[in-house]
Amino acid sequence: MSAQSEHEGHLPSFGPNEWLVDEIYQQYLTDPKQVDEAWWDFFADYMPTEHSGIELTEAALAAHEAARVEAQAAEIAQDATSAAHEAPHTISAPSLSSAPAPTAPAAPTTTPAAPAPAAAEVVLLKGPAARVVSNMEASLALPTATSVRAVPVKLLIDNRIVINNHLARARGGKVSFTHLIGWAMVRALKAMPEMNWAYTELDGKPAIQHNERVNLGLAIDLAKPDGSRQLLVPNIKNADQLDFATFWSTYEELVRKARHNKLGPDDFAGTTISLTNPGTIGTVHSVPRLLPGQGAILGVGAMDYPAEWQGASIDTLAKQAISKIVTLTSTYDHRIIQGAQSGEFLRIIHGLLLGENDFYDDVFAALHIPYEPIRWAADITTSHDADLDKTARVQELIHAFRVRGHLMADTDPLDYTQRQHSDLELASHGLTLWDLDREFPTGGFSAKSFMRLRDILGVLRDAYCRTIGIEYMHMQDPEQREWIQERVERKYDKPARDEQLRILRRLNAAEAFETFLQTKYVGQKRFSLEGAESVIPLMDAVISAAARAGMDEACIGMPHRGRLNVLANIAGKSYGQIFREFEGDFEVEGSVQGSG
Repeated sequence: MSAQSEHEGHLPSFGPNEWLVDEIYQQYLTDPKQVDEAWWDFFADYMPTEHSGIELTEAALAAHEAARVEAQAAEIAQDATSAAHEAPHTISAPSLSSAPAPTAPAAPTTTPAAPAPAAAEVVLLKGPAARVVSNMEASLALPTATSVRAVPVKLLIDNRIVINNHLARARGGKVSFTHLIGWAMVRALKAMPEMNWAYTELDGKPAIQHNERVNLGLAIDLAKPDGSRQLLVPNIKNADQLDFATFWSTYEELVRKARHNKLGPDDFAGTTISLTNPGTIGTVHSVPRLLPGQGAILGVGAMDYPAEWQGASIDTLAKQAISKIVTLTSTYDHRIIQGAQSGEFLRIIHGLLLGENDFYDDVFAALHIPYEPIRWAADITTSHDADLDKTARVQELIHAFRVRGHLMADTDPLDYTQRQHSDLELASHGLTLWDLDREFPTGGFSAKSFMRLRDILGVLRDAYCRTIGIEYMHMQDPEQREWIQERVERKYDKPARDEQLRILRRLNAAEAFETFLQTKYVGQKRFSLEGAESVIPLMDAVISAAARAGMDEACIGMPHRGRLNVLANIAGKSYGQIFREFEGDFEVEGSVQGSG
């Protein structure tokens, strides 16, 4: 097989990205150093197809051969390879040629001739634009059909808020709706692997290609410097073998590489099914084109309230339990997939987005979120009297968090578990996720008369269920309880950068001191603080706050554990004095039973 025919056989695996291959190849012919090294081996014997719009003249062929030789030389010379790797990776704009149509001569007349109409300009499509044409024409050969399903996204929105609030306090980053819908798509493919298959031919006869793994293509729309837009579809390899945390990080890495022009051939090859999200630009419903080599593509529309409710107020929408919806479309190859299968595929995704089969539990576990997700439930019908009953139930919920919230606190850094307590669940108090956006009288809670239940829960969880637990409702004095509530029942505010740096410096000082003692004085009694270094920034914050409050003196009752670290980093005893005492140089005169 010739090099040209071999590559022509492999090009369909790039699907809608073939135009990008041609564009990068055109740039490679001009100057290989402007192309990422990952493409050099691929282009060494590459010949474009007739649909690429690239004209291989004798000069172009000579340039191709020169580029191939230069690429081989670059592999031998390390310095040249490094220079090529660090060179800017840009994508050239498509080349266009134009030829204005001739203007017909005006007929002779005795009166002044009217000006001839401007001739329409005809532009020949080349490069990426020509590749788009060939891809769309190829897609016409596929007999496709489309299934459509509207899915309520109230639960998806609420659980995403919980996820991102936790990430903001912990590892950082954000989970998007597309991350979660894409993951539901992967989970659904495990239940219906036939949606991941593709039509092919074997010895000229129709056949089905059973893809063992899910390589999920992600449609990424990017703006080019000239204002035009380009669509890239890299894929997540073996997505069905990942957990959600790895799927999320891989997704974000592909987007980052796409934005910085760092995608290579392997990122595009082997896509088995694709996900596109035109909803980000407001498109409610789409029927994307399906290209050869894939059996289906999922389209995600915009998330919005049903059209008939879009004039209603937020308060009315909350009271009437109206959810935003998203329209999902499954466009499939009708030769190997039937309408009932496509509809069942969308039904499975629908159920997963409503929390079936522990969908959100698994997402929370993969991200190590120590709480159970919000559950789907039908709204509880209320009348005027029932509204008063719900207000009382919200007060019960507030009291339950004050009494038992510490039982949900995430206080074990060594073991992960999803914590739950029935007294702290909405369902135990006759409340559902539909109540989260409804306002209730608080009875003075958090110094506000009315708050949304979502905000009430946010304050309660920040106060009692994060990394510090507090139990005080056994106190008999109401003023003492109220004093504590005023100070702990506040919405979480992330520390300022200066405060974070101060905490980091105190932690570093505590760790460095322990490491030095362990290295220098092996086997000697040093009252190790290891495992509890956070006590140093904690004591620093408490004593600093006491000083700002005007207190004259702080008396520390110190246990054996960590006493040397506290002496050095809190009490201000010099390192030199502590180390001399390890060597036996200490004064005992005037002390009680030694130096301590």
